Amino acid sequence: MTERPIILMSRLLAAFLTCAASALLAAGAAFGIVTALDATPEQPNVPLVTFPEPPADGTSGTAGSGAG
Repeated sequence: MTERPIILMSRLLAAFLTCAASALLAAGAAFGIVTALDATPEQPNVPLVTFPEPPADGTSGTAGSGAG
């Protein structure tokens, strides 16, 4: 009858160690992801498409309204 408490304690110890190991693994993964994201260089903020500035007087360079 003395074996039953020993088995229970070993299972509790195994469950605790598994929980602690998984918590450490999750914390390490989170730290690694943050470190990897901080290590990436900052991307330049350059637009891919640029448009010409409109004329200062507010009129377009086309003649007529095009309404036909």
